[in-house]
Amino acid sequence: MSDRQLWSYKEIAAHIRVQPDTVRSYRKHGLLPAPDHVEHGKPYWYDDTIRAWVARRPGNRGRRDG
Repeated sequence: MSDRQLWSYKEIAAHIRVQPDTVRSYRKHGLLPAPDHVEHGKPYWYDDTIRAWVARRPGNRGRRDG
């Protein structure tokens, strides 16, 4: 993957089909990986970091990217 994209809560939420506040809650409770980058206090994750996290999530049951 040559062009890695940084995702905010909004992009992560869209990817896993939840609200951004749900993703914030996941981070608050230690369920989200550590951010790959922080800019002006806002966390960002590389898309491949999140895709790997989604693949390992409990209850994933083989869900594929849509």
